[in-house]
Amino acid sequence: MAMVPARAAAAARTTARLFSTESGKGRNLLLLHGWTADSNDWCWQLPVLESRYRTVAVDLRGHGWSEVVPSGAYDPADYVSDLEAFIDTGYPTERFVLVGHSMGGQLAARLAAKRPDIVDAVVSVDGSLGFAENLTPVFQKVNAALGTGDPGSVAPALFEQFYDPATALAMKRWHARRVQGMPAHVVRETFGPLFLGANQVGVGAQSEVFCRKLRVPVYHLCRDDAQAERMRPWFSHPASKVEAWEHAGHWIMQDRPEDVNAALTAWIDGL
Repeated sequence: MAMVPARAAAAARTTARLFSTESGKGRNLLLLHGWTADSNDWCWQLPVLESRYRTVAVDLRGHGWSEVVPSGAYDPADYVSDLEAFIDTGYPTERFVLVGHSMGGQLAARLAAKRPDIVDAVVSVDGSLGFAENLTPVFQKVNAALGTGDPGSVAPALFEQFYDPATALAMKRWHARRVQGMPAHVVRETFGPLFLGANQVGVGAQSEVFCRKLRVPVYHLCRDDAQAERMRPWFSHPASKVEAWEHAGHWIMQDRPEDVNAALTAWIDGL
């Protein structure tokens, strides 16, 4: 286990120090959590994955136990640079299957596009990709609310729209309390660039163009049949797959852990 000081002020660097855990042997997996989350989100997967693969789980900059850098360094490109440095420094010449949830799914795809030499495949668990253009006003509204309001209230209110009726109340409380313990600038500055602006790849035609350029296998799990149908032609590798999952909220891997574990291991073993 690599431990770094949390909430540390950033020095004059382009990358942040990332907390990570590593366990298991076999194929390399790198687990990437979502916005306002941390690597504990994968606790329902870690026992299974660590029993089959060399599994590395990281906290992204500003999240969990990783370094908090100052305002102005929370674009997707900043996160991707951290992951590049993390792999190049700690695992030189090695390749990984990237498993990302939400924002982590988009970051995994971005890293695969930028550095196909270190990425074998991408698993996107309700990743921030492929949203319909008509959701842009929703993302704009959330981004504006984050800028003027309390992120500890705005983010949980957003999450409520994406839970399943069966999602445990304890899970919802955990997700909300975690945001309330984060630096506000991290929460505010991370959200918008995922879905808004010239460099976003989460919404509409820009997301489609981006996804069609990916050459590694991609397994995308989402919760909307229309989104799944729209995205299926976007991934060119023959091993790619897009599925719509029912009876689960945005944290699919927490609402249906056994099913997700079985699906992930089957797809990874089939590569």
